[in-house]
Amino acid sequence: MKGKTENTKPFYNPTIPSEWEVKTLGEVATFINGKAYRQDELLSEGKYKVLRVGNFFTKGDWYYSDLEMEEDKYVFDGDLMYAWSASFGPKYWNGEKTIFHYHIWKVVSSKLITKQFLFFLLDFDTEKIFSSKQGGTMFHITKGDMEKRKVNVPPLPEQKAIAHILGLMDSAINQNNQLIAQKELRKKWLMQNLLTGKKRLKGFGGEWTEIHIKDVSKEISIRNKSDKQLTVLSCTKYDGLVPSLEYFGRKIYADDVSTYKVVPKNHFAYATNHIEEGSIGYQETLDEALISPMYTVFKTDSSINDNFFYKLLKSHKLVYQYQNRMEGSIDRRGGLRWDSFSIIKVQIPSYEEQTAIAQLLQAADKEIQLLKTKTEKLREQKKGMMQVLLTGKKRLILNNKERKE
Repeated sequence: MKGKTENTKPFYNPTIPSEWEVKTLGEVATFINGKAYRQDELLSEGKYKVLRVGNFFTKGDWYYSDLEMEEDKYVFDGDLMYAWSASFGPKYWNGEKTIFHYHIWKVVSSKLITKQFLFFLLDFDTEKIFSSKQGGTMFHITKGDMEKRKVNVPPLPEQKAIAHILGLMDSAINQNNQLIAQKELRKKWLMQNLLTGKKRLKGFGGEWTEIHIKDVSKEISIRNKSDKQLTVLSCTKYDGLVPSLEYFGRKIYADDVSTYKVVPKNHFAYATNHIEEGSIGYQETLDEALISPMYTVFKTDSSINDNFFYKLLKSHKLVYQYQNRMEGSIDRRGGLRWDSFSIIKVQIPSYEEQTAIAQLLQAADKEIQLLKTKTEKLREQKKGMMQVLLTGKKRLILNNKERKE
């Protein structure tokens, strides 16, 4: 199918093709409210699952209900749903008969629109809702406001063609994400086995050496007394050390950074009070950076490959040790300070084997990152296609069979 130019008519800013119509969402679909539950009505087990916004997006813990509801208060496999409070957007429900919560609507398409095309209209419109959002972190839209929102509605055959094209993009994104999930599972297996010596790389043998962290590293505490204006870093659970302003999108650190610690290149830093979450990072991009005085900074000696050591320190086994040591800490200042952190025991292979393991895990990381970049590019491509196809700026030429469907 190729693009074509059609006669257009004005429509509140852009123009739409002459055979398209402007409708409100309330004219083309019915939005059905879910059940408003009291907390004591949500059970730990019961006849029906209760679909809440948390389950909608993150598959969190489920609540249940034994209540018998009107038929339209249940969601069935393939139904189109829309979360409208705090988290936003349409999704298809894939699962058994379930009751849906008040913060989710069931959306039923009319004879004027296909369910598949309606999904993409809602997806596209969600972007507009977010762009109009003014400040704050919590946001919702009322059913009445949603029903008044205007949308462009092409004839049914064109709706089906557009939905088909955009559906192919969603399939490509989903397939790529499934590949990412497979690669992440493989990386997890590699870390669990290679970082513990359960599996050895070809060409390496011999026993690993048990050491304390302090045997191969030392704490570094350099204050920014000269008040250098360096990049301020924060430490995250998954991404390690990141530029604070860039990561959070706003300034969360003090104006006076003269008491902050300097983190030279090729040094480690961890959040003294939050390391139990795995908040530890390795600074390898800047000659010098700053970090909150509540962090601990340290450097390893020449017997350690830092990339290997970083993976080891982020492993589940070590994070579990941080948690245990923090729970048993009697330090009134709180957190896991260097004197406690540094006596943690770890198993270390030869420097050559450390390097080989680190290279393999870095290759796995790179492969995953390339796939994630591909997903982002696919999403941007889909976004661009929605922008032109759902506004009529670009048209699809339908064959005779498509026109009759």
